[in-house]
Amino acid sequence: MGTTWKPFRTRRAATVAAALSLVVVAGCSSGGDSTGGGRSDDGSVTITVGLFGVMGFEETGLFERYMDENPDVRVEVEVAGDEQTYYTALQTHLAAGSGLKDIQGIEIGRAKEIVDTQADNFADLSGTAGTDHFLPWKLNQMTTPDGQVLGLGTDIGPMAVCYRKDMFEQAGLPTDREEVAALWDGDWSRYVEVGEEFMANSADPDLSYMDSSTGLFNAMVYGSSEQFYNAEGDLIYQENPVVADAWELASRAASSGMTAALRQYQPEWDPGLANSTFATAVCPAWMLAHISEKAGEQNAGNWDIAKAPLGANWGGSFLSVVEDSPVRDEAAELVAWLTAPEQQQYIFQELGNFPSSAEAIGSEEVTTATAAYFDDAPIGEIFGAAALEIPDEQVLGRKDGTIKDAFGQGLQLIESQGRSADEAWEATEENIARAVG
Repeated sequence: MGTTWKPFRTRRAATVAAALSLVVVAGCSSGGDSTGGGRSDDGSVTITVGLFGVMGFEETGLFERYMDENPDVRVEVEVAGDEQTYYTALQTHLAAGSGLKDIQGIEIGRAKEIVDTQADNFADLSGTAGTDHFLPWKLNQMTTPDGQVLGLGTDIGPMAVCYRKDMFEQAGLPTDREEVAALWDGDWSRYVEVGEEFMANSADPDLSYMDSSTGLFNAMVYGSSEQFYNAEGDLIYQENPVVADAWELASRAASSGMTAALRQYQPEWDPGLANSTFATAVCPAWMLAHISEKAGEQNAGNWDIAKAPLGANWGGSFLSVVEDSPVRDEAAELVAWLTAPEQQQYIFQELGNFPSSAEAIGSEEVTTATAAYFDDAPIGEIFGAAALEIPDEQVLGRKDGTIKDAFGQGLQLIESQGRSADEAWEATEENIARAVG
């Protein structure tokens, strides 16, 4: 029997849970400068956790369940809404050697920097029970050259295309998700060609085909094993043909008028979803909950999901244990439990965060999952197939996140300011040089 993902209930619960978590931590903290974890005379332990965004553990009640099953363990969680702010604070605490939580969340764009520069500060989890269930490339992203595993994977971001069936219909395009996927199968340039047809035939001149060209750029780049760096750690974006092709196609879309110039997760994007101003968005699995919440119940069933032209991974996170944690072993046990296949399946069913566990991906709970908001789209099947297309090796670089943001800003120069592709590329290169050095 299939499983149905219900985002509205869980997203509202997520907001309340995160707020409650912050209140509890504030009440227990001794100023926020120390880790806070430790052992009591009665043998019980307190484990502190630092997270960002919606990672799924707090929102789905998994910490409470773990404490119920382990009454001698207390978990205190602090959640930062913004990952950039969170990571800046984490770097400060690492440099000072104080203020760290026992467990720290790590976003994929920071993984290589942690592995290369902070390995001594995080515990080796290679001996933790159950690490063999992860996708090999996911486990490798937080593994040092000498085999230390510095973090266990939470989710991954296999990609699809979310689209508005009603808008496709009024533009004379197919609406069935398999027929839509066939329009651009195997080639991202065909996705842009569909956009040109949409803009030529749309009955509403105020509608845009896609939210922003940045999603397209990310999907093309993250479908390759090598992106901004090579395996030796050299910055190669300037000569990587994958980046060049992605820039050429994304800038073509950006200058064509088919985008709404609404960069994903920037302030203007949510009103664009609420006001139905665009017809498609390149969407990793973790984006579904946000789209359904911001587009609103009035658009339930209008949105659907089709297979992307090519497989790619955008995003995903890890949980790491601080080496000097006074409860390091207990924290490692908690991390192993939180990232086990059963918990990954549960988070996917509740929030849509797609598992990094190969065992979880192949489970019936995931493969049969559908999303009611997206006209019962078979999200387990669509994102599961996309996950299998992701290259076995995903080369990360120290400043991947920073470079990705720079390219997004460069494409915005074309979309919002009318700059040429060459001018925007030059500005992007300058920004990267300043940020990376």
